Amino acid sequence: MQKHGMSNWKNIAPMPDTAPERDAHDGPDKPPADAAFWADAEPCAPDPHKVPIHIRISPEILAFFKKDGPGYQTRINRVLEQYVQWQQK
Repeated sequence: MQKHGMSNWKNIAPMPDTAPERDAHDGPDKPPADAAFWADAEPCAPDPHKVPIHIRISPEILAFFKKDGPGYQTRINRVLEQYVQWQQK
């Protein structure tokens, strides 16, 4: 019997070694590979109101938000914001 709060690590699938690199290259703020972009780029701090998390969603939902290109995480956040506002009414 497993104690409360203890994980059974044998049943947890490891993340492939390539996942962090893939995720880093697939981020919503990935700039174009064009050197001209960097000529006018200005450093900026991350939005202090957002908290980085790991979330699992269905592939169909992810594909829907990614189809319009970079910024899909922001679009997902906007939908969630609208849902929260609707629930709070």
